[in-house]
Amino acid sequence: MHVSIVASSPPSPADAVTWSDESDCGAMAQRLAEGLRPLLSQGGSVYIELHGTLGAGKTTFTRHLLRALGVEGRIKSPSYAVVEPHEGTGGIQIHHFDFYRFNDPQEWEDAGFRDLFAAPGLKLAEWPEQAAGLLPRPDLRLFLTPVSDTSRTVRLEALTPTGDALRTEAIKGMTQP
Repeated sequence: MHVSIVASSPPSPADAVTWSDESDCGAMAQRLAEGLRPLLSQGGSVYIELHGTLGAGKTTFTRHLLRALGVEGRIKSPSYAVVEPHEGTGGIQIHHFDFYRFNDPQEWEDAGFRDLFAAPGLKLAEWPEQAAGLLPRPDLRLFLTPVSDTSRTVRLEALTPTGDALRTEAIKGMTQP
């Protein structure tokens, strides 16, 4: 019997769901927060990427998720600042990145993003492809695709065991396309 020298890893688990309106977006964010809360309150680190065109709902989903994690006050898009820090219930640290206007790899080092990604807490990144090669491997990727003015198809792709558990939690009860 020969042992395989080269093995391909199985495809990462992915599921797609449909948000018929913003309340579905909020419901999924609430379920994801329920999965995140125990990990983050114990000092864990989770990185989630959000992919989609302008207006796909990345920031809307992020706002729902941050509210579900106990963030109070105004939650603004970090489009110009690149990152907005937040604190959830129990001192959970959250960093919301928007790399849409990011174009200088030196900014990565100068702004201390490497340290932020290495620290405990939740990291959410919109437009991660703009910082390709600098970001660590995410636990979970969400791909948002507008279907109409109110509905979205959302594909969730897990890249780690943590991401797989979060994906499973997030899609419970959601409508499959």
